[in-house]
Amino acid sequence: MVNAINSGNLEALTPGQTLLVQARKVNGGKLQLEFAEKLQQTDRPVNAISMFNKSDDRFSAGNGARRAWLTVEPTDASTLLGVDLEGGKYTTDEMGRDVLPLNIANPTVNGQPLRVQIVETTEATEWDAANIETRAKRRGKDGDFITHNGMYIFTQSTVVLGEPNNVFLEADAAQSNSGILASHNVSVETGEIFS
Repeated sequence: MVNAINSGNLEALTPGQTLLVQARKVNGGKLQLEFAEKLQQTDRPVNAISMFNKSDDRFSAGNGARRAWLTVEPTDASTLLGVDLEGGKYTTDEMGRDVLPLNIANPTVNGQPLRVQIVETTEATEWDAANIETRAKRRGKDGDFITHNGMYIFTQSTVVLGEPNNVFLEADAAQSNSGILASHNVSVETGEIFS
């Protein structure tokens, strides 16, 4: 299989497919390759609200694709992928970074697919611990933190050859403060409030 530039896009990405989105120049003469993949989570129910609001950008931010980045030597990556990453036409993105759009659907190396692997853990890296507000898993962009056995959950995204071995931790039950507090002024049997 040939790694063809512009053979895919985020909008058409389906579960089990990977997209090599772009190459970005980073320090030391290296490149960072950005991968995106929609994960198949057969052990979790499909959230109907996102299906019924597919056209609403608030429900489809990022197109549901998980991301992973791979820092590479340009010459080695060009050879392995069969794509010119050194002489390509880099442009400047909205953040002022030099990027080369690739949009390669289901990229391979030596016949093996490159895939995004997600591993959830409660063990924080030094970076995770210093950036809990943005690194710990949440219920929505600014929602409550999701925990496992009372501890924050962190996600490690990597790029692997072949089938990924994804690990998802079971989340603790969501905390709710909207229930009725039982007290000596409320009848538990009838719900009647005494003064």
